[in-house]
Amino acid sequence: MTPRITSLNRPDVEREDLPVDVLVVGAGPAGLACAIQLKRDLDKRGDDERTVLVIDKAEEIGHHTLSGAVMNPRGIEELFPDWRERGFPVEAAVGDDWAEVLRPGGTQIALRGALCPPQLRNHGNLIVSLNKVTRWMAEQAEELGIEVYAGFPAAELCQDADGRVTGVITRDSGIAKDGAEKGTFEPGMRIQASVTVMAEGTRGSLAKQLFKDERLGLMTGRNPQTYGTGIKEIWQVTPEVGREMFGKVLHTGGYPLDTKAYGGSFIYGVSEDRLALGFVVGLDQGDAKLDPHALFVQWKQHPRIAGMLAGGKVLRYGAKTVPEGGYFSMPKLQADGLVLVGDTAGFLNAATLKGIHLAISSGIMAAQAIGEALIADDTSEAQLAKYTELFECSPAREELYGVRNYRQAFAKGLVAGTLDFGVQMITGGRGLKKRRTGHEDHECMQPLAKSKFQKPAFNDTDSLDKLTDVYLSGALHEEDQPSHLVVVDPTICVDRCTQEYGNPCQHFCPAAVYEWPEGTPEVVINASNCVHCKTCDIMDPYENIEWVVPEGGGGPKYVDM
Repeated sequence: MTPRITSLNRPDVEREDLPVDVLVVGAGPAGLACAIQLKRDLDKRGDDERTVLVIDKAEEIGHHTLSGAVMNPRGIEELFPDWRERGFPVEAAVGDDWAEVLRPGGTQIALRGALCPPQLRNHGNLIVSLNKVTRWMAEQAEELGIEVYAGFPAAELCQDADGRVTGVITRDSGIAKDGAEKGTFEPGMRIQASVTVMAEGTRGSLAKQLFKDERLGLMTGRNPQTYGTGIKEIWQVTPEVGREMFGKVLHTGGYPLDTKAYGGSFIYGVSEDRLALGFVVGLDQGDAKLDPHALFVQWKQHPRIAGMLAGGKVLRYGAKTVPEGGYFSMPKLQADGLVLVGDTAGFLNAATLKGIHLAISSGIMAAQAIGEALIADDTSEAQLAKYTELFECSPAREELYGVRNYRQAFAKGLVAGTLDFGVQMITGGRGLKKRRTGHEDHECMQPLAKSKFQKPAFNDTDSLDKLTDVYLSGALHEEDQPSHLVVVDPTICVDRCTQEYGNPCQHFCPAAVYEWPEGTPEVVINASNCVHCKTCDIMDPYENIEWVVPEGGGGPKYVDM
């Protein structure tokens, strides 16, 4: 069997060691909340000599952070009761919300008031830019004396013989595409920590390795995680539309999805001249030509949506995956020297598509457990299990357990899922089955011959093609470096995938990374286009694509997203 690729680092180079007490890998809401809460707790106890370090692969904090984003304020209220006085960035408070079912013929059915599905009601929530939120949280962390390093991608795990996590090694830089060391070569640092907090977001490259490490048993007895890919754009719209939609939330279902597929859309009134709009589709529907970006374009071409966008223009673009599996897909939250938070640990309510407040709450609970472990000078799994104890008694657990079978109920289509969800609402989240099982999304892919997917027509106004949209994401990587998108066995692509699935990577990637030009014997990988969504790592039918971190600073720039 071909060995799996886990790092592009040099194996035998001398590295600088950086010892810290706690290392947080990922500067999103979960990781920053953990660092902030931990530092405050330690300072209160007079233990202010402890070092807490946060590293992130983005060039600037927030550049790789993407969400819809309508936020339940519960999490930030828990972390900062005075969040309003501190200037927490809010675009708008939700003033109205409703849902619409789009029909293929161009009509729609509006569901308002009591008819709006309860999971789509957002009164009391906030419309935010997660980019701005994470930048603000990083500033709060730094004011407490926490070191926050941008442009430091974690490329390798450090583990002892028993599997205990002891830190990470950051990515080497200055390696040419042919593997030679350039004049700018710098080896990554070995960061040694008593506790490592994995806050990589969805499908983290290091967390993925940890999940497969049988010594840790993080996924023992758990359902496999299932994912959706979300596409988002920021639009500048006409004043009439902007004023009408400001502070409002609209969700749609139906077109362009059929009754076998899971997904839907959102439109948020960000300001009096801007809308945030997006489309999320489950990655388990099985069509080999599934193209989340194309579905997004088709949705925008529906007369209901096209009418709102007429006379406007696209400002920003982004894509990311979301963990939809729910409570039964969550890993064990800790191991020796390790805790998992946020999207890495599956803290997302798939029914409401809300995860920011849960991510922050996970960071707070993890911090409380870590603080006690440091004081006790015991960072074993048994001591860190305080995190799980806190979670199981928390509002976060109550929320996630209440929709524990939600996503899996839709595995057999919209009708069956809707029926089961109705039963879940009156049975405390149980539904028609006590516990539904899950699946790996790539296992659902069907042969190319069964595909019914049709691509839309593109234009330069409201239906941009992938390459144009990628430009609006700000995605950029150093060209002369080894590809961070590793095809483990290229012969599978040519000898099997072409015939069996028609090389679906060219379809499911929302950033035009994978191309099969006519007459070309192998895939062309445009790694510089990558927006770090991880769809390829999830959907490849042979698990033949490994997403690993590129050199520091590479990737999208999600400013104001």
